[in-house]
Amino acid sequence: MTEASDDDIARILSSVRRIAVIGASNNPARPSYGVMSYLLARGYQVTPVNPGLAGKTLLGQTVYAQLADVPGPIDMVDIFRASVAAGEVTREAIELKNKLGIKAIWMQIGVVHAEAAAEARAHGLDVVMDRCPHIEIPRLRLAPLR
Repeated sequence: MTEASDDDIARILSSVRRIAVIGASNNPARPSYGVMSYLLARGYQVTPVNPGLAGKTLLGQTVYAQLADVPGPIDMVDIFRASVAAGEVTREAIELKNKLGIKAIWMQIGVVHAEAAAEARAHGLDVVMDRCPHIEIPRLRLAPLR
């Protein structure tokens, strides 16, 4: 699978519950802030990751410096970083896959890293690139989580 189909996206978004947002921002004008707020409102548990905000709270959630610092299980890693940084984030997620229970890598709109995606898939992770769950959830008419 090189590009996620609508069925793949619906399956991923319907099965994950806990999402780490890499590059979370405390600026309401930033896309990561809006997406994080939306995901929380839809019933997902969202963990923000940003070294500059570590130890603070964002939308009521504790911010961690890096994925390795997140204490609990994470189903999906949502990357709000430049495409060049997506490789490093993906490799970290692969290393932490078993410890955190990571099942999917999601690269936001404009974030594309084919090599990282292939590596993640080779390690059994689902990958979505250049998409946004805030767009995909209503487009696919997915119900809020319960």
